[in-house]
Amino acid sequence: MSVFVRIGGVAHHVVVEGSGPVCVLSAGLAMSWFDWDPVVPLLTPHRTVVRFDRPGHGLSAPAAVAPDAAGEAHRVAALLDALGLPGPAVVVGHSIAGFHAEAFARLYPDRAAGVVLVDSSVEEHARTPAAPALRTAAARGLGALVGAVGAPAAAGPAVRRATVRLSRASGGDPAPAALLRRVYGTSRVLRGALLENTHYRAVAAELLALRERFPMPAGVPVTVLAAPDGSARWAGRQRALARRLGARYEAVEPSGHLMMLDRPDAVARAVLTLGQDVA
Repeated sequence: MSVFVRIGGVAHHVVVEGSGPVCVLSAGLAMSWFDWDPVVPLLTPHRTVVRFDRPGHGLSAPAAVAPDAAGEAHRVAALLDALGLPGPAVVVGHSIAGFHAEAFARLYPDRAAGVVLVDSSVEEHARTPAAPALRTAAARGLGALVGAVGAPAAAGPAVRRATVRLSRASGGDPAPAALLRRVYGTSRVLRGALLENTHYRAVAAELLALRERFPMPAGVPVTVLAAPDGSARWAGRQRALARRLGARYEAVEPSGHLMMLDRPDAVARAVLTLGQDVA
């Protein structure tokens, strides 16, 4: 089922499939609902899978306000309410959406059945940058300028394909060309990515503050899936994140940052065995 749900005045594209306990999949910066396609068939026999595009991503309308960690947690809760799925849900966050998944568990402990962080962003000492309103205006202005000269239509799909290729252990972008033109051939995703990237540090800093005020709820299992790709430093940061959250850690190799494309089996297994000891 593919629908549009209005949250905070913004139309959100949502896809719901399968049956059973609820699992929410949220992709990283500038990614779309279809980037989870390899994972979904492995989950739908056992889970109700909810995929959604954040504002300015995929097919969702542009953002009305700048993103923040609590707002993204509230967005997940509001989407589940709108879909009539109020029960506890496992939230899977990839890259920057790892911030959002953790924030959801901290702010909605009764609604979090578990968290899976897929090569999540990690910021140990983030500080909120100054002049957030000016940063928002600059991001919107740059997005409008680049869109006005037709850059997304001319190069958007090609940039997307190159980015996916560089973010995988091997292989290219499996998305159909027509779908890439529909999503990345407009300025919508460019503007959404610029806005999220501009406020990345602020969201990270807010999450650090939330950790001080809202403990990770007891009984909510967390798994950290890392794609070290030979980087001992990145593996160390991901291990430290797992220790900070009391999470199970797994290095998924071979895999690039887009683990859902490289190793959908590992992502699905992490969801289906969440809270269990896995060899």
